[in-house]
Amino acid sequence: METRELRYFVTVAEELHFGRAAERLGIAQPPLSRTIAQLERRLGVALLERTSRRVSLTGAGSVLLAESRAILGALAAAERRARSAATSPPPLVLSAKAGASGELLAKLLDAYAAEPDAVPVDLLLFESQPQRALTDGQADVALLHQPFDSTAGLDTEVLATEGQVAILPAAHPLAGRTRLRLAEVGCLPDLPMARWRGPGGDYPEGPGVEVRNQTQLFQLIALGRTTVVLPESSRANLLEGLVAVPVVDAPAVTTVIAWPPHSRSRALAGLVRVATRR
Repeated sequence: METRELRYFVTVAEELHFGRAAERLGIAQPPLSRTIAQLERRLGVALLERTSRRVSLTGAGSVLLAESRAILGALAAAERRARSAATSPPPLVLSAKAGASGELLAKLLDAYAAEPDAVPVDLLLFESQPQRALTDGQADVALLHQPFDSTAGLDTEVLATEGQVAILPAAHPLAGRTRLRLAEVGCLPDLPMARWRGPGGDYPEGPGVEVRNQTQLFQLIALGRTTVVLPESSRANLLEGLVAVPVVDAPAVTTVIAWPPHSRSRALAGLVRVATRR
């Protein structure tokens, strides 16, 4: 198999749409379809189920997706480390979600910097899906949040678990409550839940506004246009005029540090050791 074929397959598997995958790759759709069909013939298995309405992964496709991400990630990481070898010592690259776990991240970086064998740490901040930076080789390590971020095919260690809160305008009738339930937050006619862009690039159906980042989201909440349920640590980023009310039946959010299982970096091992120190 060629790395080009694997890259094409991973893009289709992530988008589950040949048109969007072709656009993301910057190629026409027919050669993309031919490449995937050729890969299936070579392997002798179906990787994708195709109908007129949807594309989905088969069992074999799910296995190849995990393996392809590991292969492409290892190749990209090797290229990046080779280029950075002139820097002594080469930095670690850490990916995280912008605006999430800010206090935990700051403490981790400060504690690691104090270690005698610490190396520089470069940050990559994403609006969503920071795990992609691991699978495509851009980053060595990531802070991820379950159940929102996928950790499939990665090694992980749990760092923290927290509850969730509803973010409301301070003037809203529910803002003075000490606790809420998901059913109460999810059916507010005046504040429909915000809709985030999904992995395939589409927004879910619903009356709520479409949001792209946390800054936009908090401004829209302050204007009384929407609401959202977020991890409790998001309190640290609240704008004036917003309040956070605990949602007692929302699922807990677990923050993990994650890295590719093929990594043999001593610097990465040191960062993970500091992160998991109790």
